[in-house]
Amino acid sequence: MTFEDAVDFRSVTFEGDADFRSVTFKGTANFVLATFGGAAWFGSATFEANAWFELTTFRGAAGFAAAIFKGDAAFVSPAFEDVASFEWATFEGYTDFRSAIFRGDARFTSVTFTGDARFRSVFFKDAAFKSAVFEGNARFRSAVFEGNARFGSATFKADADFRAAVFKGNVRFTSTVFKRSAGLGPLVCAGQVTLSGAVFSSPVTITIAARRLECWRTHWSSTAVLQLRYATVDFAHSVFEHPLTIAAEPGLFRLSDGMLVDEQVLSSEPDATVWMASLRGVDAAHLVLADVDLSRCLFTGTVHLDQLRLEGICLFEVIPPGTHWRRGRPVWFTQRRTLAEEHHWRASRPTAIRGWNTAVFGVGHVEPGQVAPVYRALRKSFEDSKNEPGAADFYYGEMEMRRHDSATPCAERGLLVAYWALSGYGLRATRALVWLLLAMTATLLAMMLWGLPADDPKSVSTGKVTGQEIRLITDTPGSTNPTSPLHERISSGRFEKSLRVVINSVVFHSSGQDLTTAGAYITVLSRLTEPVLLGLVVLAVRSRVKR
Repeated sequence: MTFEDAVDFRSVTFEGDADFRSVTFKGTANFVLATFGGAAWFGSATFEANAWFELTTFRGAAGFAAAIFKGDAAFVSPAFEDVASFEWATFEGYTDFRSAIFRGDARFTSVTFTGDARFRSVFFKDAAFKSAVFEGNARFRSAVFEGNARFGSATFKADADFRAAVFKGNVRFTSTVFKRSAGLGPLVCAGQVTLSGAVFSSPVTITIAARRLECWRTHWSSTAVLQLRYATVDFAHSVFEHPLTIAAEPGLFRLSDGMLVDEQVLSSEPDATVWMASLRGVDAAHLVLADVDLSRCLFTGTVHLDQLRLEGICLFEVIPPGTHWRRGRPVWFTQRRTLAEEHHWRASRPTAIRGWNTAVFGVGHVEPGQVAPVYRALRKSFEDSKNEPGAADFYYGEMEMRRHDSATPCAERGLLVAYWALSGYGLRATRALVWLLLAMTATLLAMMLWGLPADDPKSVSTGKVTGQEIRLITDTPGSTNPTSPLHERISSGRFEKSLRVVINSVVFHSSGQDLTTAGAYITVLSRLTEPVLLGLVVLAVRSRVKR
């Protein structure tokens, strides 16, 4: 059927099904306040002028599949009690769905909106906008999605406005293209926001409060800022060609009119901490992280990690605190910042203690040889930012992974074990100081027992008088090894002399004390070991205070 002029169905009630399929409306089609008690079929209908469906009630299924709206389409405050199907429809003019209520599925798959599309304050149960094309501005401000929302493979050629939108389920923007959108959000999602495969062609600010944000293989062609709350962010294999910042927002998001965004759907969350889950496969040369928690983040496979910038307070995982038992002996660790991969590797070992975090299913297993370069790159990143004390923890982690790497040669591993045991790789001043005091104590005892002679040798002068000449020869006899019992050699006098010898040995200075042969060798040995230990103490202190 073709209606050549305007059609007026205002306040009409259709008690049964209404079939307008393939009908052509050349004039205005007015269905304001109409009620469809059964199904309403408008599939393949053509509206050449404006179409008005304000305050219309659809109690049955509403089918507008493949319909063409050449003029403006006004669906202001309608009620769709059942499924509303607009698949493959075309809206060439201005489209207005303000305050619409969709109690069934809202299907807008492959719909084309040539003009602006307005969905402000709309209530959706489940909504599907897969492969939809928005050539004008898309306004979803204050919309409420009770179930899941799908925008996969959709194209937003202008602005995509989701300010104050609330998603009580999950929302998917998989492979969605944002060509000129300056911002996405602030929006609130009680579930997961998926931006995997999405493309952002212009500078954009993304503002999201959600439990999880997935950005697998997301592509940013210009600068971007992600301001987040609550979210666990998976950024694996994302691509960005310009600076990109991921920052945690400390307070509630604020709209341009000053109103705060309601986060009631996330009220069960303990805090608004933003967690990074993965940066695998990312080129971090242009990445900035601010005030995010990196304790769960996977870094292996990240490129240019040494150029990563960390601003504010970025937390890493720490060593399990307290004393633990391994095979009947106590084990404890000095606190330091660690990577999630080290936790996963240590937790997988047969002798693992409690406190190491295990890897979740699908993360994969990494070896120490793969983790060491990650520590090295992060250490350089901290050093470049003039944070030497912060870099020390990552140097310690790098050396730990090298020590445990099965590919490390035995000689090198032995050297690393000694370096670790003596001073914690030059970073544990207390450990090096303890070894220094033990070495000095051992030297002191050795000197008292075997290094000092029984008595200090006294010079003896002999002379010969020939005429008016007197010739004197002064000689000092050799040191006599002590022969008294060992317990008699420990005296205050010998202690004072031995202490003077030990202290002078540490600083490469001769005390002038006569020694036995054994004492001379003990002094040589102490001069080789104790200054090295003293140097390790100084090195460890410097690594914590260097700026």
